[in-house]
Amino acid sequence: MENAEIAQVLNQVADILELLGENQFRVGAYRRAAQEIESLPQDINELYKQGKLDEIPGVGKSITQKIEELIKTGRLKELERLKKKIPLSLTKLLQIEGLGPKTVIFLYKKFKVTNLSQLKKLLRSHKLLQYKGFKEKTEENIWRGIKLYEKHKERFLLGRAYILAQQMVESLKNFKEVERVELAGSVRRMKETIGDLDILVTSKKPSKVMDYFVSLPQVEEIEAKGRTKTTVILKIGIENDLRVVSPDCFGAALYYFTGSKAHNIRVRRIALEKGLKINEYGVFRIKDNKKIAGKEEREVFEAVGLKWIPPELREDRGEIEAALEGKLPKLVKLKDIKGDLHLHTNWSDGAHTIEEMVKKAIEKKYEYLAITDHASPMGIIQGIAGKRALEQLREIKRIRKKYKNKIKLLSGVEVDILPDGRLYLPDEILKKLDIVIAAVHFNFRMSEKKMTQRIIKAIKNPWVKIIAHPTGRIIGKREGYPLDMEEIFSACQKYHTYLELNAFWNRLDLNDIHCRMAKEKGIKIVINTDSHNKMEMDNMKFGVGQARRGWLEKRDVLNTLPWEKFKKELNLKIKI
Repeated sequence: MENAEIAQVLNQVADILELLGENQFRVGAYRRAAQEIESLPQDINELYKQGKLDEIPGVGKSITQKIEELIKTGRLKELERLKKKIPLSLTKLLQIEGLGPKTVIFLYKKFKVTNLSQLKKLLRSHKLLQYKGFKEKTEENIWRGIKLYEKHKERFLLGRAYILAQQMVESLKNFKEVERVELAGSVRRMKETIGDLDILVTSKKPSKVMDYFVSLPQVEEIEAKGRTKTTVILKIGIENDLRVVSPDCFGAALYYFTGSKAHNIRVRRIALEKGLKINEYGVFRIKDNKKIAGKEEREVFEAVGLKWIPPELREDRGEIEAALEGKLPKLVKLKDIKGDLHLHTNWSDGAHTIEEMVKKAIEKKYEYLAITDHASPMGIIQGIAGKRALEQLREIKRIRKKYKNKIKLLSGVEVDILPDGRLYLPDEILKKLDIVIAAVHFNFRMSEKKMTQRIIKAIKNPWVKIIAHPTGRIIGKREGYPLDMEEIFSACQKYHTYLELNAFWNRLDLNDIHCRMAKEKGIKIVINTDSHNKMEMDNMKFGVGQARRGWLEKRDVLNTLPWEKFKKELNLKIKI
């Protein structure tokens, strides 16, 4: 079984356990294991052969045994046992915002609701209103959740699709009959959700390439197989097109299949005005159908009088006008990032120690790193508060001294913003830390005015440097809470506070639109990974991709600053 398949099974176990009202720590263990496996850069089957399954962060002995069972047999007895208690289809209802496990079980036991169609029918009947706790507002919230679910159910999160796409590309690169291979489509544009995968190759033996492609272990089903195009369904359910194109039109095909559709239409209009036409085979003069460009992607842009436009910008949001005027931004790059300021360790809900996270940051050649474990009233998170916060501070100072010649280690915290805007930790503790990140983690259903005031009160706190995942969205599961972003930006400007672009791929919060708004107002963004283990620090690439979609340049991102400039920018007084 592949990584994604094993992760899916573990998530199903977690869902059923949650529906059955099992201990939240047990449910969380399965979810964390699924997330870690899904994010693994290597094949889990190789880890199994090497006897290294126990090295996966957050995966204990019990779940390791279940992973071994899945790899050996393709089945999990635990899941089969649980499916006898309640229908597996109920787990899909958990993906709808506004439906928690207690509500789903109530709907199942009282109305025999097991799927989305039955849920819609029940809502239309308004029978729920007869029961305590269900009001018209409840129905409205569930309908809103259904709409969000249906909007995203046919799409895949970037982080899931990207890892799989890279595996497919690497496999093709290693096949001797493939000469050139490139990823196209929305993954290349780093969109936060992906409809399907598009890969282009050149080869003198396309039939052999197609035979090899459909034999890859990630492939579940062959939809269509031809000499120049093959479509398969991968095991996680995403469609993957492979096209073999001739070398002389590779650039045109890469441009055409990268999109977006809106961008391509605009560029084709410009071409028509110049007496040209563009398709996946090249750029042609209309009067004599002579091909004038297409081997390389840059040629396509040059043929119509444009500078090459980075894929992340190709959304018809002003990038064409900027290219015509020579004003395209010089987008931030992954190599520009000098540090990560939002990390969790085993002092709260992370899997690794402070020292292990530091070593990973040194591997990444970061100049600085902040440890920001949770300080939260939520019982499920073992966070830091009171004496524990001071104990961690002493541990950070010890490790800081040990690695002082390799990296600058900052003490910090991710502290919850309470509903009234106060912070969960008192100022007496906050002022002892180098970096304070404030975030909303509960009480999401507030009016725009109240939520905006709640966050602005935190922004005003003199010890708060960063607001984490500012809108609180979880892509496809939870819409961001309503905020007056203009007021938020103004407050950040006034109180010298930064907004985070959370790089974890199910958040990517801020979105690209908000990033561009911040840029236009001269507000710097900080890109953080919100890592809960050392491997998640590699998610920085998704944050950078989102920043690029938001037109951000190196100068727009706080943590591209080298240490001395960074320290000055934040007015840090520490001596390292």
